[in-house]
Amino acid sequence: MDHKEGTNTLQRSLPSHGATRSEFTGPRSDAEPRPAGVRDPAAPLTVVLADAQPAIRHGVRSVLEHFGGISVVGEAAAADEVLTETSRCRPDVLMVDPLMDELAGARVITQVLRALPNTGVLVFSTVDDDRAIVAAFRSGARGYLGKTATADQIVLGIQAVAAGEAIVDRSIAGRLSALIRPASGQHFYPFPQLTNRERDVLEHIAAGKSNSTIARELALASKTISNRVSVIFGKLGVADRSQAIVLARDAGLGRV
Repeated sequence: MDHKEGTNTLQRSLPSHGATRSEFTGPRSDAEPRPAGVRDPAAPLTVVLADAQPAIRHGVRSVLEHFGGISVVGEAAAADEVLTETSRCRPDVLMVDPLMDELAGARVITQVLRALPNTGVLVFSTVDDDRAIVAAFRSGARGYLGKTATADQIVLGIQAVAAGEAIVDRSIAGRLSALIRPASGQHFYPFPQLTNRERDVLEHIAAGKSNSTIARELALASKTISNRVSVIFGKLGVADRSQAIVLARDAGLGRV
């Protein structure tokens, strides 16, 4: 991906409605000390950006500054800087291209998580290679996004990883279950960013059922189903029901 093109893609995709910035004023002096490893929910999420391309780092930083509530606290331009910078900043999320140079790879992710187990790793890469994807997840990454991701998808990815959830780019979601299988032989769900109830709803959507039918079969209110469908579309990065059905069926869903 061209550096300029990558930056423009990120900047053009900023949501038109904007977002309210939340200013962090620091901890209150009279507040009770928070246990180690437990973040203050009122504080912004902190992120270290690791990418060899300055244009990409600038583009992502611009997206997050417009969004608010997420603070970029450090950057790394080479693999040998990643561990140093994350150890210094101790971020909630490391957003990294693991192939930023010839020395990088899954080893970088492993090193960071060994030193900072509370930091979530979100891979942000142009690489759509099966081996790279498997290596990233097996090294402990919680998410994998392509560099064509929109601003909303980037923000959602950071929030999900910071919350301990998993999120994957829609371009690899359909084949993820075939790439990664736990040692126990259990099936790896292709859309790990969804909750169990959202998975139930998506199964019914993939089967071609309407919201009213899904509500009746799951014994939930129609409004509840409507809200969950909207959330599912956002997490999957699809614009409408037909796109969700194609994505889900390509992943083998829709057999309910």
